[in-house]
Amino acid sequence: MIEINLVPDVKQELIKAERIRSAVISAAILIGIASVAIVTLLAIYTFGVQTVRSSLADDAIKKGGAQLAGVTDLSKTLTIQNQLTKISSIHDSIKVDSRIFDVLQTIIPPAPNDVQVSTLTVDSSVNQVTIEGQAANSYAAVEVFKKTIEGAQIKYSDGTTNQSVALASNVSTGNTSYGEDSTGAKVLRFTLTFDYATELFSPLSKNVTVVIANQGNATDSYLGVPKSIFVDRAKDIGGTN
Repeated sequence: MIEINLVPDVKQELIKAERIRSAVISAAILIGIASVAIVTLLAIYTFGVQTVRSSLADDAIKKGGAQLAGVTDLSKTLTIQNQLTKISSIHDSIKVDSRIFDVLQTIIPPAPNDVQVSTLTVDSSVNQVTIEGQAANSYAAVEVFKKTIEGAQIKYSDGTTNQSVALASNVSTGNTSYGEDSTGAKVLRFTLTFDYATELFSPLSKNVTVVIANQGNATDSYLGVPKSIFVDRAKDIGGTN
């Protein structure tokens, strides 16, 4: 069988090129349609669905705001709730400065060496107490007062065991001068400072009490001289007195 190709090669190339062009145009049209569809869907989601969702969210916010606005004393309630969550941490950091009054009741000597306090300062930043006062019994009373503080002890519980620590350190007096009190009596004015133990005002210290080492004997004859000079009498070698 003999086939004769009557179509020239140029014509065949033209037909092939037209087919390729038709395929490209068709693909471009399909891609364009798909792109338009995607853009349309995105536009619908952006301007439709998102708008609806935003509107619903706004309505929910307005509804919730209206409900909150109807609560009596809302601002006070929110403030109290916020403070309640911080009570424990705040309580653990607050120092019990009111214990200083228990300290004063213990360390002020009895008459005639009692002192009167005019100014009391507690500096928690450096753990120091400053007392400005006056004494009718002059320097003897101030010396008794100072030695009473030096001998005072803090007894407390740390939650498991009972502990004891010295109340003060670096006890010093200064700015002494004579003056007259409101009755016209002559008194010695003085300033006394001491560094207190941190356990004194710590909220972790429980059942805190302040005791003086010389309890029951705070007279000038006992406190005004060094303890080292008083000892028990030595016994005779022969056993006789």
